[in-house]
This record gives sequence, C-alpha cells and structure tokens, in this order.
Amino acid sequence: MVDLTGMGPGLIAIGAGIAMAGGAIGTALAQSTIGAAAMGTIAERPESGGSLLAWLVIPETIVVLGFVIAFLLSGKIA
Repeated sequence: MVDLTGMGPGLIAIGAGIAMAGGAIGTALAQSTIGAAAMGTIAERPESGGSLLAWLVIPETIVVLGFVIAFLLSGKIA
C-alpha cells in the first residue's frame, strides 16, 4: 500500500485526473483501430458482426480500471 499522507490533495486530484485521461486516450486509440478494421470486415462478411462487437468492448476495461484508480485516489483526499 502506498502512503499518500505526505502529498497534498491537489497532487492526488491531479493523479486521479491523469488516471482517467490516460485510460480514456488509450481506449480511444485502441477502439479507433479496432473499429476501422471491424467495419471493413463487416462490409465483406456481415455474419461476423457479433464476434467483432466483443473486440470493440474489450478496450472499455481500460477506462473502467482508470475510473477505479481515480475513485480510489479521490478517497484519499481528506
């Protein structure tokens, strides 16, 4: 466990914001590439749409983990 008592609440809030922003940017980059490839595949084989939807959802876990980290960090602000 990391001791955050020496840090001010401003630095903890900045860390929470970076966790959310980093997760959102990483997810956006991943989904843009996956989405473009999925649309090309669906144009050629429409029956593969269901399995490709799962590939679009997987990067969303990055945002969820970033949100969890930000939520835990915001709980450390006194």
